Amino acid sequence: MKLEYFGIALKNLRRRGVRSWLTLLGIVIGITAVVALVSLGDGLKTAVNSQFQVSSTELITVQAGGLTGFGPPGSGVVKPLTKEDVLAIGKISSVEAAIGRNIETLKMEFNNKLNIGYAVSNPEGENGKRIYSYLDLSAAQGRLIGDGDNNKILIGNDMGDGTKNGFGKDIHVGDKISINGKDFRVAGILAKKGSFTIDRAVIIMEQPLRDLTNNTDEVDVIAVKVKSKDLMEIAKTEIEKLLRERRNVKMGQEDFQVSTPQAMLSNVNQILTGIQIFIALIASISILVGAVGIVNTMTTSVMERFKEIGIMKAIGAKNSDIFFQFFFEAGLLGLIGGVIGILLGLGIAFVGVDALNQFIGGNTPHQLSVFLVSFALFGSFFIGSVSGIAPALKAASLNPVEALRK
Repeated sequence: MKLEYFGIALKNLRRRGVRSWLTLLGIVIGITAVVALVSLGDGLKTAVNSQFQVSSTELITVQAGGLTGFGPPGSGVVKPLTKEDVLAIGKISSVEAAIGRNIETLKMEFNNKLNIGYAVSNPEGENGKRIYSYLDLSAAQGRLIGDGDNNKILIGNDMGDGTKNGFGKDIHVGDKISINGKDFRVAGILAKKGSFTIDRAVIIMEQPLRDLTNNTDEVDVIAVKVKSKDLMEIAKTEIEKLLRERRNVKMGQEDFQVSTPQAMLSNVNQILTGIQIFIALIASISILVGAVGIVNTMTTSVMERFKEIGIMKAIGAKNSDIFFQFFFEAGLLGLIGGVIGILLGLGIAFVGVDALNQFIGGNTPHQLSVFLVSFALFGSFFIGSVSGIAPALKAASLNPVEALRK
């Protein structure tokens, strides 16, 4: 049976000792890199998806100039959105509510430590209550803030955690935090959401936040609640048409961005997938280097074992017996390298996901892709086997008499 060749191959690899381990190095590095990077990419996708799932799928986001690479959404744009834009969007027939919000980067002081954090405005009146409902926000401690809470703030769950907020001390309900030089009392701490943007936010009523930043009319983001999911695309089209008219821009020259959660998530996932593929291709170079190492090792092995090959043929071994012995030996080299690489890659991925969770305050689960592991095992054996074909053919074609002489 051909399976017997595995046992023979394993004995031969053990006999070569250090050389076998050095040959495995290229395959191990390549498989480790591919498995770790693909697994980390999957974990990052899951984490990103969880951020989008925090909010209602019926919310459309409107920003001036789209998402800038620096600073909060809608900041640093030439022509910002205004309160009038919010009112106009709110009158569209497919829209249930349009809520303007501001996101500001501010200096925050607590426990005699100064940090830079970001604050989000909470509108007055009915819209303030709607935002809590749309985002499914609730207080784990204390209460939510509303009309009249001009000196009160609501903080995300991670902001209350001294190990994550940068202040080195837990923040409790009733504690005082200085924001841009003005003191605010903590009215409540939000329940954990698993969203970086919510769990680390500080929520301030709209007018106090405008006073802190001398902002009278500008709006960073408009959250638009559509009357039903079926009207998402219709509402998006109507909002774009309205803003083109209000901002006097032509189609294709928009200085604003209207995004549905599905479209934003799809774009992000496409980018992450592209990065995964690119990095995996780069990592695959190590696998090719490992394949070349197997070819060299097996070729050297054939030359060193001329006498052994000659004896085997002299006592009746067929060319196919010689071929499969070297073929499976090369395949086993690749397979062992693959197993080690998979274990190392999964270990790196698990550590990476834990670090990601700690950074964003999420709870992304560890994932073990059966397809990835199976593909890596098969691929490593296949690469090793293919690399051993040429040396195996050379060994099988040797003349027994000449082999014994050499």
